[in-house]
Amino acid sequence: MAVVIDKVAWMHTEGGRALSARSRGKGTCYLPGGKRELGESGIDTLVREIGEELRAAIAPESGTLLGVFEAQAHGHPDGFVVVRMTCYTAEFEGRPEASGEIEEAVRLTYRDWHRTSSVDRIIFDHLHAVGC
Repeated sequence: MAVVIDKVAWMHTEGGRALSARSRGKGTCYLPGGKRELGESGIDTLVREIGEELRAAIAPESGTLLGVFEAQAHGHPDGFVVVRMTCYTAEFEGRPEASGEIEEAVRLTYRDWHRTSSVDRIIFDHLHAVGC
């Protein structure tokens, strides 16, 4: 039986580009967000993680579920670890910029699909299919 990593991510697009983050020392980009802590709601996790990673303040009341996506966890042996990503859109205040463990905040298009993790690729495919 596979271990499931429960994560929450923020999907913010602007001009056809999705905001993504690259952690220090890593080459793969991820949608910003992180692991849900015990007892946290998805929106609570989103607010905390985006504040830590990107110094942006998510407006909790604006959070809208985009979807829940699952894929093989990046960097783990096939079939043993799965990421379940609950993805939200939300309004925010501030200017997202790399902070803490994040080395770089980048804007990616569908053509940058190859630079992302497995679960992010599924999300990018979904957005591409619905015309975003």
